[in-house]
Amino acid sequence: MPAPLESPLRAEGVVFRYRRWSPPVFDGLDWTVSQGCTTLLLGPNGAGKSTLLKLLAGLERPRAGRVTVNGTSGRSDLFELVGWMPQDVRPIRGLTVQEQVEYGAWVTGASRRDCRSRARTAIEAVDLTDLSSRRAGELSGGQLRRLGLAQTLARRAHVLLLDEPTAGLDPAQSALFREVLRGLTMPGGIVVSTHQVDELADDVDRVAVLDAGRFRFDGAVTDFREGHPEGLSLAAAFAAMLGRGEH
Repeated sequence: MPAPLESPLRAEGVVFRYRRWSPPVFDGLDWTVSQGCTTLLLGPNGAGKSTLLKLLAGLERPRAGRVTVNGTSGRSDLFELVGWMPQDVRPIRGLTVQEQVEYGAWVTGASRRDCRSRARTAIEAVDLTDLSSRRAGELSGGQLRRLGLAQTLARRAHVLLLDEPTAGLDPAQSALFREVLRGLTMPGGIVVSTHQVDELADDVDRVAVLDAGRFRFDGAVTDFREGHPEGLSLAAAFAAMLGRGEH
């Protein structure tokens, strides 16, 4: 397990637009990832959730402001310390599960021996050991999601960013993924962006609501539910916050 960060992953005054002439997705956004916690990142389509995760992972660069982790803002530091799992996990042609996860470790500069060790540990963590010698291209959708998570874990990052990790999974696959998620401990924190709100409600510590490029809420799950009728689902509380009724 990596050592705790001296300072968290943070967006500071971030301004971002995809084109010079397009309106900004973010215009002075500030946000800090809570260390040692799992945060559910919510927001309607177009709110900027995936863009935010890419910025936090160093895959996109802000037009102004900065993203820092451990007190530094270099892209190499973000790459080393922040693990990102995209919505679309793709198998690498010709590689087995073991080999693709080893590749996830290799890109960080790990030795061949360390890559094998990291891969075995990560594959076991996501319950894919029995499929480690299978070609990655032969996996089902749910298995491929777990492969993507294993590949990210093998990087030994301090922060984990998951973009729609349960999208398209059937109930059994989703339940298994949630079980894996509950077993993870990341010193720098875990952020899960999803539309499957209630599905993950019991597996997170915090909720952050992003809407139109700004945060409407960032706090504990209990605080997010406060002021709503007892027993109201997290999805209904989210809809009520956005003024879209309870459904």
